[in-house]
Amino acid sequence: MSEEPQLHSSIIAMISLASGIASRHPDMGLCQLDRLRHAGVPEHQINTVIEVARHIRDEASEKLDHAFNERSKDRSKEQADMSLSNFKIAEEQSCCSPTPSGQSCC
Repeated sequence: MSEEPQLHSSIIAMISLASGIASRHPDMGLCQLDRLRHAGVPEHQINTVIEVARHIRDEASEKLDHAFNERSKDRSKEQADMSLSNFKIAEEQSCCSPTPSGQSCC
């Protein structure tokens, strides 16, 4: 049985940094940032990871706010159930937009 190759530690640190930023984790990915710099990952690559993660985080917040605003209008009309499972984003909104510098996050 052959073992699948593992991801390089710098890739794992980038994933962890991005997910920490996107999820608003209280540690903010600072440990991974130090690890990436220590591994010699170029600053422009680290900055791209940070930019994409922030963009995804901000876009998710905007979409959730929009869905909440739309749903709250409905609630005032019909007193609908406000559980998070009822927040659905329209299909045309499901694809992400590029970051301010033009980086694709999809």
